[in-house]
Amino acid sequence: MLSLSGPPLVALASFDVIPHARTGFALITMLVAPFLPLMVIAYFRRRRIAAVLQAYPWREWQCLHPIRPPGSPVTITIPFREDFTATFRIIPLPVELSARDNGHPDRIWFAGDPRFGGVVSPVGGHYPVRVVAHVPRREECGGEGFELALRVGLVRPNGKGTRT
Repeated sequence: MLSLSGPPLVALASFDVIPHARTGFALITMLVAPFLPLMVIAYFRRRRIAAVLQAYPWREWQCLHPIRPPGSPVTITIPFREDFTATFRIIPLPVELSARDNGHPDRIWFAGDPRFGGVVSPVGGHYPVRVVAHVPRREECGGEGFELALRVGLVRPNGKGTRT
């Protein structure tokens, strides 16, 4: 955050002291501005990941990495029960978890609610990555686990899962 906001602030503060500071401010702002939305997304994603990891335990699951056409979103499939398999999309910046050289490509750590998403990390190590349901669903409000998912930001009050 400081690396993106620091240089424009220094240039702005030195308008009267340094010659051509206005030009420097304009150039720095043009270079930094495209990255600000990504920084905002990363900031909120980091907070949501931290909340999920504090509320839900890590569990190791078997997983599949479906083959996908180029340009389609990175997905991961986790069979939670015999009658329920969830497909998750990795957001907002896709990470190809199947490309990790971890010795266990068919296993993954998952923390969260299988209905709405959560956080995954390959067995063998990787930073936690946020995942959401690949196909947006609306679940019944209330019920087991709904309040916890609402509190950590996995679901909205109307029952629809969050996408960031």
